[in-house]
Amino acid sequence: RKKAGEGCSLPESSWEERLANAVTPLWRLPYQEQLQVKYESQRKILQTLASHLEELGIEAQKHGGLCCPLQPVIPSPIINGYRNKSTFSVNRGPDGNPKTVGLYVGTGRARNIVCVKANHVENIPPKHKQVAQCYEEFISRSPLDSCILFHEGGHWRELVVRTTSCGHTMAIIIFHPQELGQEALATQKALLKEFFTCGPGAVCALTSLYFQESTMTRCSHEQSPYQLLHGEPHIFEELLGLKFRISPDAFFQVNTAGAEILYQVVGELCQANRDTVLLDICCGTGTIGLSLARRVSKVIGVEVIEKAIEDAKWNAAFNGISNCKFHSGKAEVVLPQLLASWEDVQPLVAVVNPSRAGLHYRVVRAIRNCRSIRRLLYISCKPEGEAMRNFLELCCPPDPGKKLAGEPFAPMLAIPFDMFPHTVHCELVLLFTR
Repeated sequence: RKKAGEGCSLPESSWEERLANAVTPLWRLPYQEQLQVKYESQRKILQTLASHLEELGIEAQKHGGLCCPLQPVIPSPIINGYRNKSTFSVNRGPDGNPKTVGLYVGTGRARNIVCVKANHVENIPPKHKQVAQCYEEFISRSPLDSCILFHEGGHWRELVVRTTSCGHTMAIIIFHPQELGQEALATQKALLKEFFTCGPGAVCALTSLYFQESTMTRCSHEQSPYQLLHGEPHIFEELLGLKFRISPDAFFQVNTAGAEILYQVVGELCQANRDTVLLDICCGTGTIGLSLARRVSKVIGVEVIEKAIEDAKWNAAFNGISNCKFHSGKAEVVLPQLLASWEDVQPLVAVVNPSRAGLHYRVVRAIRNCRSIRRLLYISCKPEGEAMRNFLELCCPPDPGKKLAGEPFAPMLAIPFDMFPHTVHCELVLLFTR
């Protein structure tokens, strides 16, 4: 395997180079240097947290100006082509082709967006690039236009590709119906199915082909159902000896090999035993809770995406795990009710893995006000963003005005994981105790 930055040659200032710089800004650096860049960025985040805690009058344990010890970045086992999910856009390419399938360079605000094919982008696997190329071939033959701006008409929009280490491939075609009737829609679905099963797209060997009629930037399954055109309704992944079912919109860590290491370390940090109840908040398809289920007495999972909870329940049953209960709904609504029934029952360990938007304030409040939670693991892909607000809410002194009555948490250890080689992003696990 080539090291990052070795043997990479793109024409200077070409569109390919501009896309690589936008999507994978560290692609030129040898991998060890990438890890060092990420370590420094995580260090700055912990320095910022330490100074915010001081402003709140909290004496943070000083560790070289940090709020807690920071371990070296744990590297990804796979450096190139590690993504198991890619989202491709349809827009004008550098040559003016309005049906280019690729990734964006530029911004909507500056009105300089160009869609560039992603064939050279190092974190996307060849299978994803192959499906994108076939989708472009299909829409180039179609008399229907691409949907570049909703209000200007057009139909062909995004393509989502998901793959697993089991060799499964799911493609999801996002389509704006505009004024098309059911008969015209049925024709397009039939053409897509034919292309990917009998036509040139058959080379992709899709396990699942989905179609979604979407009039918004992003639609959930509840807002606009994913329609299975061909193949199996789910794809399957294996992780830490367990088998997981994945629906079209279910969350699953984008780097499967990296996720295995992440979950193993999370298991160690939980210090859970047979008396422990594990709260898996924002649990997705249940990967974290299920991977730790055999160490604890009970797992309680909460997730807003209903289909992901269906997957989590299936995953538990398929893997013969009977001590997990998964709840569908907004964590800020479900969690306070759940915790009320667990107050003072047994030791609780919480693991939270929210989206970039962080945890809702009521979720933090429910965690703070539950005395049984002594240990909390916060997994964040953007700790410098909204997660920072959560860290301060967890650690600030009790505040009756904000209904924060519980004893504050304190940061004890930070471990960064490189789940996203070639990019500036890092997954940070912060251990809080009280």
